Amino acid sequence: MPTNEDIIRTLYAVAEATSKDTAKFISLFADDGYFYDVPGGKKYYGEEIGLPVDVMVTAFPDMHRELYTFYVKDDVVIVELALQGTHEGDLPMAGGVLAPTGKRMDAPCCDVFHLKDGKVTSFHCYNLPSVILQQLGVLGNLQAALTR
Repeated sequence: MPTNEDIIRTLYAVAEATSKDTAKFISLFADDGYFYDVPGGKKYYGEEIGLPVDVMVTAFPDMHRELYTFYVKDDVVIVELALQGTHEGDLPMAGGVLAPTGKRMDAPCCDVFHLKDGKVTSFHCYNLPSVILQQLGVLGNLQAALTR
């Protein structure tokens, strides 16, 4: 039986651009599990759990998550990582769509998972939009960079 760390490593592996499998990603969640994009203030349930994965791979076709450190305590897994990719596709945002900048991001992130019986019950993603937008060169004038 896979450990909680194994399950989370599988979740990251199927979210990679080179091996994206949204259905498998969703299958790793409990029926009532959710994905919470903390900075965006949005929780995803059911089939919507895969939307953030699809959006990131569309905007960053070489999307990679560099996994640094895993902290595991019972049914809680915390992961320090970096979101890495080149912005070559549209990135939907609250105020519009950010057209491709062609710039690379390498942004720190921390994810917190709770699991029960081998399934993810909650995934809280603490990414840093300000760092991502700064690296994409649009932080100083985001409104001008967005299309509606």
